[in-house]
Amino acid sequence: AQAWLEVALTDLQSSRNNVRHHTEEITVDHLLVRRGQAFNLTLYFRNRGFQPGLDNIIFVVETEDAVYLDSEPQRQEYVMNDYGFIYQGSKNWIRPCPWNYGQFEEKIIDICLKLLDKSLHFQTDPATDCALRGSPVYVSRVVCAMINSNDDNGVLNGNWSENYTDGANPAEWTGSVAILKQWYATGCQPVRYGQCWVFAAVMCTVMRCLGIPTRVITNFDSGHDTDGNLIIDEYYDNTGRILGNKKKDTIWNFHVWNECWMARKDLPPGYGGWQVLDATPQEMSNGVYCCGPASVRAIKDGEVDLNYDTPFVFSMVNADCMSWLVQGGKEQKLHQDTSSVGNFISTKSIQSDERDDITENYKYEEGSLQERQVFLKALQKLKAGRFHSSRRGADLQPSRPTPLSQDSPRRLHTPSLRPSDVVQVSLKFKLLDPPNMGQDICFVLLAFNMSSQFKDLKVNLSAQSLLHDGSPLSPFWQDIAFITLSPKEAKTYPCKISYSQYSQYLSTDKLIRISALGEEKSSPEKILVNKIITLSYPSITINVLGAAVVNQPLSIQVIFSNPLSEQVEDCVLTVEGSGLFKKQQKVFLGVLKPQHRGSIILETVPFKSGQRQIQANMRSNKFKDIKGYRNVYVDFAL
Repeated sequence: AQAWLEVALTDLQSSRNNVRHHTEEITVDHLLVRRGQAFNLTLYFRNRGFQPGLDNIIFVVETEDAVYLDSEPQRQEYVMNDYGFIYQGSKNWIRPCPWNYGQFEEKIIDICLKLLDKSLHFQTDPATDCALRGSPVYVSRVVCAMINSNDDNGVLNGNWSENYTDGANPAEWTGSVAILKQWYATGCQPVRYGQCWVFAAVMCTVMRCLGIPTRVITNFDSGHDTDGNLIIDEYYDNTGRILGNKKKDTIWNFHVWNECWMARKDLPPGYGGWQVLDATPQEMSNGVYCCGPASVRAIKDGEVDLNYDTPFVFSMVNADCMSWLVQGGKEQKLHQDTSSVGNFISTKSIQSDERDDITENYKYEEGSLQERQVFLKALQKLKAGRFHSSRRGADLQPSRPTPLSQDSPRRLHTPSLRPSDVVQVSLKFKLLDPPNMGQDICFVLLAFNMSSQFKDLKVNLSAQSLLHDGSPLSPFWQDIAFITLSPKEAKTYPCKISYSQYSQYLSTDKLIRISALGEEKSSPEKILVNKIITLSYPSITINVLGAAVVNQPLSIQVIFSNPLSEQVEDCVLTVEGSGLFKKQQKVFLGVLKPQHRGSIILETVPFKSGQRQIQANMRSNKFKDIKGYRNVYVDFAL
């Protein structure tokens, strides 16, 4: 009888296979292959040669690809691209923040696998956890919980306190690699500090590294509805300033999450594709701080009873907003706004630096009958209590009567009259110049009388800093305007907030909310208008001196300036870029005189070819996030 074949050596052909599987940037020393694609290996036998017809070799493989994306340009963007932009600011001023995802950098794959092993699931039941790692739904929930550190030794500590003395201000980061490497190097101690865009960016790095198509999404005016009634309550005092509220409902100026592409065999047909995952610790889901995957299609259709966490995501993009005036311990309803939440939902375009607006993926057009019908459907599903997600538990009852009452369909189909329609006066803010950091803010209040009667107005004006999560800081500027309007007359009331008035009150988010609360002598109705101003800095300029070629020295010039008319101290410049720098470069600049401009030259040797990006940030004792970037094409060495 013929002797059994004994395998002496297996050649996994790592180098060749990894190139064909687009993983050679991660490693060529180990076999790293992607689902659903062929690869070659060679077996060497010890005792005799392989005889076709006589010998049979059986391989057992499972190659179903639950994250297959059939567009090559989309695969290049959402799996292979190692840099991008995260949109910040406000809906009136959308600002791209450059980011180094760096998913193919040295050690990142090991860190991502360590992250899976550090999860509560693996720690509790390693066998089941490993068996479920082929499921993108499961893996995405595990990663989502591990990016924040609320339940475990996750990657990032969240901090919205404005006090970051024992860590990094979230605005200073320009990439995920430094964060993940610090977490790994310190024995998996959470890195201080992150906010929503940092959580989402690090999650994007991990998911792209694991081969799951992922993109970073920004939602402007994002609802955070804590009691599941799809109403965000905002409270104002009689000067028009916004008050912090007991319920902790807020509208975030912007909020950032991820979308990951996957099949959803656990849901009815049609709900696969892009899924929302939100690693920012806001609410619990099945006992841990994670959110999703929630089908984007389900959110648009109002199917809030489909897993996971769709009611919460629905409220982020489509809750209604109720404004209340608080006076003498009483609350007076000012207005219910059905369209203020969820604007300009944005992500980076495929293979370009432009912004893609994907709002229509999440909801029908604001003001359309379809949008109101979906809102009602979602409300009815929540009211019926048919969803049993532990994100909300049983606490579905709103804290006060809201449109869950009997007349809700009629009221929701015909939005309530705005106070300005009752008073017949409209108020609006208009900026006169772009709001630059270090300069005075000049604006006007436009008042227009729509009626054929005279109108006597008293308008309380105020300004206060905001954090991007909607939390208000104390007002630092107030004014009272008395305006008399003839029939059909328009008037402007000029306002100015000087740099010395706002400089010490500004948060890192550089957001100022100006408010006006107007009342007319003959009417009890009050008109509330506000505008959010984002102060901007001049960017850092980066110039590449000469041609960029793999393994050839390259000089990079970084030009920076102090935009303020006062001296700044403790200036630090950080520069990074995957494939260009082995690690983040830090340059200590020290003191910069008022309006000082300077430049430095950095020397590096690019080690990867193709399209690359350099990201830079400058911080000081007065500002934290002056940014800049430059795209560079690196040629192969001849």
